[in-house]
Amino acid sequence: MNAFYDILIVGAGHAGAQAAIALRQKKFEGSIGLVGNEKYPPYERPPLSKEYLAGDKPFERILLRPESFWPEREIDLLTGNRVSKIDPVAKKVTLTSDDEIGYGKLIWATGGSPRMLDCPGSQARNIHAVRSRADVDKIMAALPSVEKAVVVGGGYIGLEAAAVLTKLGKQVTIVESLDRVLSRVAGEPLSRFYEAEHRRQGVTIELEASVSGFETNDEGIATAVTLADGRTLAADMFVVGIGIIPETGPLVAAGAATGNGVDVDSHCRTSLDDIYAIGDCAAHSNAFADGAMIRLESVQNANDQAKVAALDIIGEEAEYDSVPWFWSNQYDLKLQTVGLSAGHDSHVVRGDPDSRSFSVIYYRDGKVVALDCVNATKDYVQGRKAVVEGLNLDKNELVDTDIPIKEVGVR
Repeated sequence: MNAFYDILIVGAGHAGAQAAIALRQKKFEGSIGLVGNEKYPPYERPPLSKEYLAGDKPFERILLRPESFWPEREIDLLTGNRVSKIDPVAKKVTLTSDDEIGYGKLIWATGGSPRMLDCPGSQARNIHAVRSRADVDKIMAALPSVEKAVVVGGGYIGLEAAAVLTKLGKQVTIVESLDRVLSRVAGEPLSRFYEAEHRRQGVTIELEASVSGFETNDEGIATAVTLADGRTLAADMFVVGIGIIPETGPLVAAGAATGNGVDVDSHCRTSLDDIYAIGDCAAHSNAFADGAMIRLESVQNANDQAKVAALDIIGEEAEYDSVPWFWSNQYDLKLQTVGLSAGHDSHVVRGDPDSRSFSVIYYRDGKVVALDCVNATKDYVQGRKAVVEGLNLDKNELVDTDIPIKEVGVR
């Protein structure tokens, strides 16, 4: 292990890996070290709750690059390591092994750790997260003896896991504390559509149902989840998908400005000299959220911020201003989202949800701010311009699916 790198990247997920790739693509010739707490080379995260869990893709097919890529580009993979301390004055980090590494510039790309439940029985070994390969490998190893599964959390991770487990023949129940699934990220029409779809596939959905604890046996295995209303739901496996906690501890201790994650400017710089932060852990002022400081947990955000940081490091002008986009695959449904619907004040449903191909278009202050497109790729592609430019599309024309979005009038 080198004791110094011109660029030290902490976090070997999408953001960290893309930062290293972008630097080499821009002909950066200095030394690059990529610290990852897992023992594997960088790999894609979204397939974990989809194709990898379903067994449709082996691990080798979700690697971000072949293993040979990294040494060929002279990028040192420092796998199986975690940073415990940053000294921004001496410009060095300390690993949990007590090894120290100096840096010229540091890119913090650690993402986050799964938010787990803190209640009686929540440490049982058959209660799983879906964040890393190790998490999903544990789920896959246990599946042969599982008949019933409870998924806690009705966000995208929970719904995707529920869809795969259902596909694998398990009896699945989703437990969501709010009054609809996807309530934090989508409007009611999309929520109700996915609730109906999951129920049609045989999934039971418990809404406004909070978890108070788990019943466990003498072997430390959870046998049922207890809800706040006193009901118990028996199962062999429990999957928790209730978000992440940004991994920013060493940055906080080093004095970085933080809130919901570590604060960065439009160049992805933190408040500490020569330290950048990118990806799920980085809170930035986003024009598509009315300038609010937000974190975006998406591959798009990770990749785009990585490129901005890399360009800034080599002295090229770059600012993060990308339109957010996301996707989710459940059953044979492909959801594509562009923009941020949070804070919308009206919406339009384009197409018939019963046809399983439709879009929800969100407005705020008379401008289109986001689209959720289910099996409607043309709407997604054509609606992007409306979000980027903040257009006020004519709602009467928008509901007419015979009129392509690109031809809808602007008020």
